[in-house]
Amino acid sequence: MNRTWLRSLVLASALAIPALTPLTASAGTTLDAIKQRGTLRCGVNTGLLGFSAPDAQGKWTGIDADFCRAVAAVILGDANKVQYVPTNAQNRFTTLQSGEVDMLSRNTTWTSSRDATMGSVFAGTLFYDGQGFMVKKASKITKAAQLNGATICVQPGTTTEQNLTDYFRVKKMSFKPVVIAELNQVEQAFFSGRCDVYTTDRSGLAATRLKAPNKDDYLILPEAISKEPLGPMIRRGDWEFFNTVRWTLFGLIEAEEYGVTSANVDKLKTDSKDPPIQRIVGTSGDVGKGLGFDNDWLVRVIKSVGNYGEMYSRNIGPLGLDRDQNALWKDDGLMYAPPIR
Repeated sequence: MNRTWLRSLVLASALAIPALTPLTASAGTTLDAIKQRGTLRCGVNTGLLGFSAPDAQGKWTGIDADFCRAVAAVILGDANKVQYVPTNAQNRFTTLQSGEVDMLSRNTTWTSSRDATMGSVFAGTLFYDGQGFMVKKASKITKAAQLNGATICVQPGTTTEQNLTDYFRVKKMSFKPVVIAELNQVEQAFFSGRCDVYTTDRSGLAATRLKAPNKDDYLILPEAISKEPLGPMIRRGDWEFFNTVRWTLFGLIEAEEYGVTSANVDKLKTDSKDPPIQRIVGTSGDVGKGLGFDNDWLVRVIKSVGNYGEMYSRNIGPLGLDRDQNALWKDDGLMYAPPIR
């Protein structure tokens, strides 16, 4: 398939979000609760390197954790006012639906059913991924076509589990599933030899490989068998909060496109005469006010977590993954934001 055509299709689909309906009296419920509480409650993974995981000091790191900070910076003026709530693949959606968290920022795949039937909605794509397989190099397996009859570790309640079944059915191959809910237990099962193969998003495989006693003993196969657009998820109907989360994501991407970074944002705010940059840093127009923010909203975000590229380099870079689809559109990637104007 022509890559340029595919990129255009994905961009058009990602941005074809229906216009927001007029706000009702209850439309700001989540924002009001966050402001009254003084913290953003963010559902994250229990510990996935590069996305959300506590470090040795207990500080949450990763691109999903950073996105929580970015949203808190917009709403509360302080990126540190985040309460991280660890969730697993089984309880993440009920945790959001019950109101225990305000938002999921947890390597969750955007699908039609999740967007339409769960009382929730995705605000955009933070990371484009695809499902893959990891094996021990000693197995001599180098491609997915050699996996017939393999024992495969997989987490339940995920798109991964369904993709795995679909892929093997289409390829007319068989496999023996080892279904384990908790990430650390899946990884232990794979490393101990309880299963021949571990399958999840390729970013997750890269993170797991770094935990291996010797990462060079393991190989991530070249095939990606699915599309996994991962993004922040909120409860349906609170359009004011939806707008906040969506434009925080777009703002991070737009800032990278125009070279606005955590290191130069203050200087650009003082010196730049470039109209798009002036709108990003709030020195021209009333963009922030139109979105329901103040005009320094994006400056706070960039100073707190950097632009999208900085977030990617800091969190995903150590996994050894190239940007590929997660590069900016002008660099042949899929990261594209509507203009801030």
